[in-house]
Amino acid sequence: MMRPVQFIYHTGIPRPGFRNVRLSGSWDGQGRPSQEWAVTPMDQFTDETGCPAFRATVEFPDDQAGQGYSWGVLVDGPAGHDVWAIPTEAKDAASTARGRDFVLADATPAQHYWLSTARRLGANKRHTEQGRPRLEFGVWAPNAQAVSVVFGDPVSGYIADDGTGVDEDIGRIPMSRDDEGVWTTDPSDQRLADYEGLRNRPYMFEVVKDNGRVAYRTDLYSRTQIGRGAVDPADPAAGRPFSGRYQDLDGTVGCSVVIDPDRSTRHFSEPEWPPREWVPDDEFWREEHDPGRPVPTRVEDLVIYEMHLAGLGAGDVDSEGRPVPGDIEDAVALLDHLAELGINAVELLPVSEFEGTASWGYGTSHYYAVECSAGGREQLKHFVRACHQRGIAVILDMVFNHYHHHAERAQWAYDSDEHSRNIYYWYEGRESDYADPTGGYIDNMSTAWAPRFWEEHVRQYLISSAVAHMVQFHVDGFRMDQTTSIHAYSVLHADGRPVGAANAFGAKFLRELTRTLRLIRPEVFLLAEDHSGWDAVTHDPDAGGLGFDAVWYADFYHHLAGDTGHAGAANLLTQAAIADGRPLAMDYFAGALQASGDAKVVYHESHDEAGNSRYSGGDSGRTISIAVGDAPLVGETRRYAEARARFAAGMSILSAGTPMFFMGEESGASEDYRYDDFVEHRENILAAARGEGRNLCAFYRDLIHLRRERPAARTHELRVVHVHNGNRVLAFLRPHEDGDLLVVANLKDTPYEAGYRIQGLPDGTWREVLNSDSAEYNGWDQGNRGGDLPGTGGELNVVLPRAGFVVLERRDRPQGQGSQETDERRPAMAAG
Repeated sequence: MMRPVQFIYHTGIPRPGFRNVRLSGSWDGQGRPSQEWAVTPMDQFTDETGCPAFRATVEFPDDQAGQGYSWGVLVDGPAGHDVWAIPTEAKDAASTARGRDFVLADATPAQHYWLSTARRLGANKRHTEQGRPRLEFGVWAPNAQAVSVVFGDPVSGYIADDGTGVDEDIGRIPMSRDDEGVWTTDPSDQRLADYEGLRNRPYMFEVVKDNGRVAYRTDLYSRTQIGRGAVDPADPAAGRPFSGRYQDLDGTVGCSVVIDPDRSTRHFSEPEWPPREWVPDDEFWREEHDPGRPVPTRVEDLVIYEMHLAGLGAGDVDSEGRPVPGDIEDAVALLDHLAELGINAVELLPVSEFEGTASWGYGTSHYYAVECSAGGREQLKHFVRACHQRGIAVILDMVFNHYHHHAERAQWAYDSDEHSRNIYYWYEGRESDYADPTGGYIDNMSTAWAPRFWEEHVRQYLISSAVAHMVQFHVDGFRMDQTTSIHAYSVLHADGRPVGAANAFGAKFLRELTRTLRLIRPEVFLLAEDHSGWDAVTHDPDAGGLGFDAVWYADFYHHLAGDTGHAGAANLLTQAAIADGRPLAMDYFAGALQASGDAKVVYHESHDEAGNSRYSGGDSGRTISIAVGDAPLVGETRRYAEARARFAAGMSILSAGTPMFFMGEESGASEDYRYDDFVEHRENILAAARGEGRNLCAFYRDLIHLRRERPAARTHELRVVHVHNGNRVLAFLRPHEDGDLLVVANLKDTPYEAGYRIQGLPDGTWREVLNSDSAEYNGWDQGNRGGDLPGTGGELNVVLPRAGFVVLERRDRPQGQGSQETDERRPAMAAG
């Protein structure tokens, strides 16, 4: 007698691009255990999510009851042929196995795997045989005694803790629980039969916790949180009293909203919410790309502009004169300026629902929702489309190392008041183990407690949010905040003891994240803010790595620019600002340059360094200010400030890493950009680019175009050929068969007008192709004008401007000579 078992692979994605999908399992052709796994074709069908799914049935012998088996799925698709399509690893800190397990029973339930759970949980459209879609809700709450859906008032968007605000006309819609702790609504409930009639309606989950206490919880899979303000009605002392209008409500505590993920708004904005004109996504994205301006697909080709939406809109105030944070509309207005500069990637600080409105966004509470005060999900789609039409990639900053600090209506205590049963947070042991019951949580050098990475539902919840942004919003990549906190920094809150399992499961989560995203879109850009120095962060997960393309290289900044709080850093700009002619640690920075080609994102400014280090004893800030020790930017002081700022930009943009800089650098932004008062210190980037910052903008434009047009400037090859601390000079070569580039920089306040001799170079004729001291940039115009420089015997004499650099290009070579010859020449290093 045989026992049939059905296997179902749910993609949860409208167009995953999978073909030739096959079930593979640890059994032979007769269903008996085998070391050689059997392979069975799977049939495609459309599951309840409306997405492609695949199924197969295998019969097992009756005498194998109680036997354990493993299985998985092979696909041909975007990532190649015969790709293992199970990114999820075993629930074992020491194992990286990616098979699904079950035990054959009398009636073995169907075995399901979900690649993305974004359309499994939350508020989702379900197709019916009658053709009219219905609405279904799903929520993971394994400790709850009962869960119901309640609808709220669209005017206020708020349901109070005592139930005030619940739409009693619809009433409470009960949900039923499965073996995983997932609660879903009944398909036969007629109150949910009309999906179209319930679109854009606010709702919450009424959760009866394990102790019987009733709590109102947001949908963590919510695609929109109603609320465009900063008011928490439950805490009137923290701000203004709640007006009863969703426009003033903080979306983190407001209702979730039923949203159709397959539609987009026709117009960028409409006078009222919800919008009235919608189009199918296929129509919306139809003219997404301009063939003449392709979006880059290689991380080496990117020039990244880090942008904070709320930090735009300088000068905007509300009717009461209070500053109004910037938004997506302000960002769209900046795109032509960026395209002219040559920027081909924009990296947005977090846009997922965060606390308040004037925030950096790193306190995320709802990863699937886009902050409404910033413009919301529909405007983000319009922004991405506008970027792609200009050949600009979009990278989102995602915060998976912690949650919003005040997530009382979201992740915190979702279905239980016991700390050890706090399903979204990692907790060690029982509360009775600690004098302070919070002692069991995990600190990870971030600003809140660590997620419960050992729980597969939590890992899939976070990963699926990135998938949803990639699929629904067409974003091109992600920057993951503080990955070191996820895989390396975990300690027990009670006493600081390391918790190795938390680090191990954090690494497991990151591998699953990168594998999942690359399975769907192999060319996705994956960048990590990682300070561990662990090479494996950028290695393939199958080779023991975490799967990222590149890591943020903070030491590059510390050596190049500022933040004197970092011991041993060169701090070239802050030291040069002292203007006493002292030797500079050019050799320290030369080491960072040499290492920049090793899968690094390099920058001379980021949001972190734009002002926050002053809080911790460091000396950082905007580049143009630290370049002159915060002296007033007038007259010759500004001229030197811009010259040194050009030096800093040149070193990062011409390095072997992927260059990035923070918004406003190109137009000379000088105000500290602190997280708590940035709204009062915003600067008008476009006005500055046309005014006092026009010379700096012209330099950035020429420098970026040089990088993008010269193959040598986009490789990972860089060789330091000369460095002298006393002379404040360094030179580095960017070799390429289509033409070598030589960058020679001088950070002295006087030029080398008679030339400076560089040794250890390939022979040939060199010509200056960029001079940071050009009169076009309001420089002193000292350089190597209008002629060829002969390089013979490995030597070259180069005129160097003050506080600047020149870029020379070699196109001709002696017969039979190639770039590889520079490997045989040692750089001239001198500390004197």
